[in-house]
Amino acid sequence: MKASLGGRSSHAAATAAPVTHHTSRVTQTILGIDPSLRGTGYGVIRTGQPSPVALAHGTIVCPKDWERSRCLAKISRTLRDVLREHSPEVCVVEGLFFAQNLKTAIVMGEARGAALAAVAETGVEIYEIAPRKVKQAIVGYGAAQKIAVAKMVQRMLCLAETPDADAADALALALAHAQENGRYALSAPKKI
Repeated sequence: MKASLGGRSSHAAATAAPVTHHTSRVTQTILGIDPSLRGTGYGVIRTGQPSPVALAHGTIVCPKDWERSRCLAKISRTLRDVLREHSPEVCVVEGLFFAQNLKTAIVMGEARGAALAAVAETGVEIYEIAPRKVKQAIVGYGAAQKIAVAKMVQRMLCLAETPDADAADALALALAHAQENGRYALSAPKKI
């Protein structure tokens, strides 16, 4: 039997490390971003056993009287600080949605661009997940209310308080990405 196992005993072969799926990792640091001009949410989690842990979360708030350019600079600057402090391996942003108001869509696109540029500078892989898919993954219902998402995020990460809506959405993005990559998926996450 030793000859058929390349000189190893059958006990050594039985205790060898198990083969894992290429997308699963023991631990991974994930940055979630929910971009918006006046309130960009961010959340950083570390996956692992027995459950994921929140490392940081918050909302980049810009007052209504600030020019858009000043808000975009603050979004980029703050996210650069978060990236430097936590060194995530991957980033996930909310997928595009269809706004009925063209001006709103343009402003949201600018905020999203500022966030994506800050992350892309570091070389971190960026993925997007549709809002309905995130809600389905976290709450089990694709049209769930924001408060339901925030409460489930609080429970999943064992947070003392419910995070504000924008930060909760960002944490939900990170959790949904971790769930998607922690199992065999029929479709690969959308990389951008």
